Amino acid sequence: MRAIIYCRVSTDKKTQETSLQRQKEELMKLAENGGFTIVDYIEEQASGYDIDRDGIFHMLDYFSGKQADCLLIQDETRLGRGNTKIALFHQLQKLDVHIYTALQSGELELSESDSMVLKIVSIVEEYQRQIHNAKIKRGMKRAVDNGFQPGRNLSNRHQAPGKDRKSFPVEEVVRLRQNNMTFREIADTLNGLGYPVSKATVHRRYREYLNT
Repeated sequence: MRAIIYCRVSTDKKTQETSLQRQKEELMKLAENGGFTIVDYIEEQASGYDIDRDGIFHMLDYFSGKQADCLLIQDETRLGRGNTKIALFHQLQKLDVHIYTALQSGELELSESDSMVLKIVSIVEEYQRQIHNAKIKRGMKRAVDNGFQPGRNLSNRHQAPGKDRKSFPVEEVVRLRQNNMTFREIADTLNGLGYPVSKATVHRRYREYLNT
């Protein structure tokens, strides 16, 4: 498997440089014993409670781009602490990333409490997805009831000019707005029909249309 080695210390003191070096040596050995191919070695000096770290986003880019399969860390606290640790575990879990630690000399075994929290987070996220999809479905039904014809508008998508501006049927937005639909409901409806636009974009283009 292709591996990313991630090392972290919490301060920028010179004495911490030896800790980073020690982590790297232990993880290089872990990679060798496990037969991993090292894609990159990332190190940084930052608080484990801080999620806004260059190294973390660099690491996630590798996994999101399918350029690496697993993560090697000294122990789970090197990845993060508190809520930051849980958030990163959840993100890596969604990306199907295997985590190996030098401390456990193998794949990370989460504590019972961390496993329980991650299950709760996954359940909540699934319900949020269902709520979002239900809102889109209700918005689409309301739009169709108000005369919106999705088939006609989808068939004309390729005729929309310009590449930088998001293309969607603004005339229909105006009409649906006249039927008392909120900008959020209209945006959800358009998203469900294949137009990836935000509430803010819908509102802005609506105002532009009225001012032309």
